[in-house]
Amino acid sequence: MNIGIVCYPTFGGSGVVATELGKALASKGHKVHFITYQQPVRLDLFSENIYYHEVKVSDYPLFDYQPYELVLTSKLVDVVKFEKLDILHVHYAIPHASAAYMAQHILKSEGIDIPFITTLHGTDITLVGKDSSFAPVITFAINESNAVTAVSESLKQDTLEHFNIKRKIEVIPNFICLEQYNLNVSIKELRDSFAPNNEKVLVHVSNFRKVKRTQDVIHIFDIVRKQLPAKLLMVGDGPERHHLEELCRELGACDLVKFVGKVKDTERILAASDVFILPSESESFGLAALEAMAAKTPVISTNTGGIPEVNEHGISGFLSNVGDVEDMATNTLKILENDTTLEKFKAGAYQQAKKFDINTILPVYENLYKSVIK
Repeated sequence: MNIGIVCYPTFGGSGVVATELGKALASKGHKVHFITYQQPVRLDLFSENIYYHEVKVSDYPLFDYQPYELVLTSKLVDVVKFEKLDILHVHYAIPHASAAYMAQHILKSEGIDIPFITTLHGTDITLVGKDSSFAPVITFAINESNAVTAVSESLKQDTLEHFNIKRKIEVIPNFICLEQYNLNVSIKELRDSFAPNNEKVLVHVSNFRKVKRTQDVIHIFDIVRKQLPAKLLMVGDGPERHHLEELCRELGACDLVKFVGKVKDTERILAASDVFILPSESESFGLAALEAMAAKTPVISTNTGGIPEVNEHGISGFLSNVGDVEDMATNTLKILENDTTLEKFKAGAYQQAKKFDINTILPVYENLYKSVIK
């Protein structure tokens, strides 16, 4: 198949999933065309069967805000026509699904029939989508898609609750490329550089937005470090970082917490850690938790949204109510109480991650593509 993938090219979950899906499809011989405004962070353009088409937004004095949706639409028309695409797969409802709809109808007027699939990832529904000014466009674009998928049952139900959706929504969960986590290099040197005295290592990875409740990570760590020697790695960056650094100073924990910024490949950091902390207020899936589990790192998380579909309580980690930092700290200490317990949870995390291996999920997408291509 000749497949066009539209996504945001950032470190966020939807962009990562779209990129990894495209790479996996290309490895099976499909031609995959990424269409977005810059090269996705995880995309290697020298890989076979992968192509990148940049959406360029020009500066016109007439516009206060550049009309990305219209420029994207024109680019989709161009790529479909001249690359002879069989299908478009758009990740994130706005503006990608509405742009795909417009492109589809422009092409139809020229005798070209191109179906498109929309994958809902989370904040396009749970945050942006609940803005009433976007609701009519999102509802229309979803209903006009040739097929719609959601990354969790929780997100599917949120979509059906907040929008008048007539189209069937199929749940296809996010996935992990387990092969990437079979590290051939030792992580001991990395771990020793941060925890030279064999301290336990806690880790958090996110974009440091309020919804991630990153201050809870610091409070959980503060309780844990008073019970046993521990260090904390904060991976990522975002609007809450300044507040987090201030909180570390207030708690006298600056020497124990390291902010490492945005990291393209987090596998080694996760593998060098003992527990992953995810205290989010809302997660439609919890891809960061799955990535941690693939690295054999158990997860302490909230029980909101799609996280319980990923993190199995008492097996791959523990679930707690949003904001209950005491319970999350207690559960962290349970995992870290001795090496035997820690190894049991590490094994449980990896076994849970196996359920979401790309080799299991990829055929589901391939079958969906075939079902909508006429």
